[in-house]
Amino acid sequence: MKNKSLKSYGSRTDKSMKTVVRLEKANLKITNLTINYLSKHNLTFNQFKVLEVLYHLGDLNIGSITKLTMSTPGNITVVVKNLKRDEWITSIKDPNDSRASILSITQKGKDIIEQVFPTHAKNLHKAMEVLSDEELDTLYDLLNKVYKAN
Repeated sequence: MKNKSLKSYGSRTDKSMKTVVRLEKANLKITNLTINYLSKHNLTFNQFKVLEVLYHLGDLNIGSITKLTMSTPGNITVVVKNLKRDEWITSIKDPNDSRASILSITQKGKDIIEQVFPTHAKNLHKAMEVLSDEELDTLYDLLNKVYKAN
């Protein structure tokens, strides 16, 4: 039986699709490394992202956190509920909007981020070690260009 050749959508489109698939695979590998590391500290990736944003940026409303963590409103609601339950964050009513809450990281939340974040940063550093400084700058600039254009 003869091998069926892959359908081409034009060399530029084919290369674009291959590039996006490779980007997704690379992202998935790094995300899985992060998830596995965080699970050793009883944190989900989404919990970590919320704690990290609050730790580094300060108190924020749920809408801002949803955008900054690239989450969905429904998912963030569950994550926030669990972080409050575990006393890693607290919330107060937003004085500017009675329907909204402002979230704040607790000392317990700061303690876990300060424990976990340095190794997380080292893990990301290690994942990118294959690139020279110049290649890393170029990759960042290229991805930023694609991000801004879309």
